[in-house]
Amino acid sequence: MPVRKPPTARQRRLGAELRRMREHVGLSLTEAAVLHRVDKTAISNTEAARFGVSADRVRVWASNYSCPDRAYVGALAAMARERSGSNWWDEFRDSMASFMLDLVELEHHAVSLRHVQITHLPGLLQHEDYARAIFGEAVPPLTSEAMDLQVDFRMRRRALLDRPDAPRCSFLLHEAALRMLFGDRAVVRRQLQELLEYSERASVTLRVIPFTAGGFPSAGSSTMYASGPVRQLDTVQIDVPNSITFLDAETHLTNYRAVLDRMETRSLEPKRSRDFIRKVMSEL
Repeated sequence: MPVRKPPTARQRRLGAELRRMREHVGLSLTEAAVLHRVDKTAISNTEAARFGVSADRVRVWASNYSCPDRAYVGALAAMARERSGSNWWDEFRDSMASFMLDLVELEHHAVSLRHVQITHLPGLLQHEDYARAIFGEAVPPLTSEAMDLQVDFRMRRRALLDRPDAPRCSFLLHEAALRMLFGDRAVVRRQLQELLEYSERASVTLRVIPFTAGGFPSAGSSTMYASGPVRQLDTVQIDVPNSITFLDAETHLTNYRAVLDRMETRSLEPKRSRDFIRKVMSEL
């Protein structure tokens, strides 16, 4: 995985996993350097994603660390084989914020995605006019060129759901997001109709959390849980002002799985959710 400057979140994750593997067996950088027959700066630079690492080296280091999880090691080796410059989002590298590129890369490699949206509908499900209305509320206002760029990028993200191997996607949408008027009523009705169409896909599960469900954990933030090829490589993404944050510590992953499970118990099952969306459409 050749490293760009600065490294992507996925490249940093690979380095962090190699560091965790080393620390799990209680080896210092110096001890690991002797074991791998390399300079310890090579290890520290690899773990910090300042240097790339080959798939073969990942397997050798994992063997030296006596890591028994072949699926985990195989997934890390696959990450190391990835090459930059060959994905659609690379053409946006000089024009979009790096955290947005990290987000689409995370979505691209995920086995499954669990989304929770409170006041906005998920970017992956947004219709072009609805997305344009959202970006129209940006402060400071976007230029027409910047607006077109943001909308184009968001529409390109939606192609993820059209892939033959599309990840399984579960969307928990709060009633507030369904009723928030971005654009005029015709725009919102069209957007809700697209939600209904997406909800009929085999890879998509859509559930609504109505106001009557009351409170629930993490009600103030939108969350995405991306499952990797092995559970150790799962990632939580949460929205923060003007950016996003990625979490991958086991404690975070365990807690957010529990949060999402609890939210799901407060939601309507898929058929009732579709009926609920139709009801909101009829009231517009």
